[in-house]
Amino acid sequence: MFERFTEKAVNVVSKAQEIAREMNSEYILSEHLLLALAAEAKGVSLKIFKMYNITYEKLYDEMKTVMEIKPAKNPDAIPNFSHHVKILLKDTLDLAVKSGNPTILYEHLFLSVINDKHSNNVRVLEKLGFDVPTARTLLQKLVQKKTKKQYHPEFEDNSNSKTDKSEETDSLLFDSDASRNVFERAVAKLSASNYEILGTEQIISSILEDTNAPLTGILAENGVTAEGFNEKLANINSRKSEYEGRQIIFTPNAFVMMNLALQTAKELGSSVVLPEHIILGILKSKKGIAYDILKELKVNDRELAHSIIKPIEKQMPETLTILRLAKEEARRLGRNVVGTEMFLLGIIGEGTGVGGRVLAELEITIRDARKVVEELIGFGNEYYDKEVVFTERAKRVLEKAWELAKKEKKSRIESGHMLLALTTEPTSIAMQALEQLGVDAVEIKEGIKKFSDE
Repeated sequence: MFERFTEKAVNVVSKAQEIAREMNSEYILSEHLLLALAAEAKGVSLKIFKMYNITYEKLYDEMKTVMEIKPAKNPDAIPNFSHHVKILLKDTLDLAVKSGNPTILYEHLFLSVINDKHSNNVRVLEKLGFDVPTARTLLQKLVQKKTKKQYHPEFEDNSNSKTDKSEETDSLLFDSDASRNVFERAVAKLSASNYEILGTEQIISSILEDTNAPLTGILAENGVTAEGFNEKLANINSRKSEYEGRQIIFTPNAFVMMNLALQTAKELGSSVVLPEHIILGILKSKKGIAYDILKELKVNDRELAHSIIKPIEKQMPETLTILRLAKEEARRLGRNVVGTEMFLLGIIGEGTGVGGRVLAELEITIRDARKVVEELIGFGNEYYDKEVVFTERAKRVLEKAWELAKKEKKSRIESGHMLLALTTEPTSIAMQALEQLGVDAVEIKEGIKKFSDE
């Protein structure tokens, strides 16, 4: 049975055994479970006890007055479950199944213990001013599972995604010194040419002009030099429109490329768009004069992308690790869709950042979280080689994390930003999973603030 228990629930049972031994009982009783619940209370459950000003010490003292404590016959003996507690634990499992949960949560144990009329629990709690009916109603809401959908519940949002990214693209151009310099050089090239709309070829030509940049070296190793690129470019001559002031007007392909660069920056954990992201955007778009020239120069897309990403991965940005783990979790469930719940698993899996540390302190383990996520979205049968896509909610979370990082003037998106961003989507699968695991948005925000202040 205990393989169905979450980490929190197992801790309660272990603590009950410890308390039974301390009270010289050869059996673990329902009263010991109540004391263990008070000792192990965290998050919402702790708030329930605090509502009535009940502490473990106060409950322990009161429980001693109604329980017969005898001298220990064998101090080294390990207490076993009483027959009554065995039945109670079976009822708890039934309760979990009825509420639609695959595992027994701390809250299920709490509910069973305060429903136990054959022990001293209700009498002692009421004597201390505990409102059992109110607590019962609250706990029932916490353990009630939402209706499962056969398809990914968040993916339907993708049909409502916005396609107009012009404002976002305009705002990112001068976010970093490196990109600012690239675009200033690219705009300068326009005045010396017959073209007035900025295209992919001017942008890449400007990137190649920075001979001291590591990216220029990577491009040269892959057969792309300023001389070779410009030689090909000199043979191309077609485009006309208008260009006004400092406003940069993009060709359609350059516009697509810049939006892909922005998305790539976020996926690689950067809060600014760098020239590296622009090159990766070109490779993703597979369109435009610049891409055509790269093909003429016999550039291998995958090898060049790998060469650019490799130095970024060596810096181990937290978000890059989180997104990689999120995709792995999606594949593990046979899905090619990454939703907010996969971000949550990625944050837990990364573990070392603020987000992972906050969840660890709230006793959220990867084992428990995986079980809840599996029950919420089920297993898919998508082919392993299909491209992994993000749900619209997941994109919004990533966007919010990016905004939080920029607001704090951070050069990278951190796990704390990712976790905090999840709380801005209260109806997401991630937040439903956290709710089933006994954690709410307030606890997350308080935890992030605590670690950030350290």
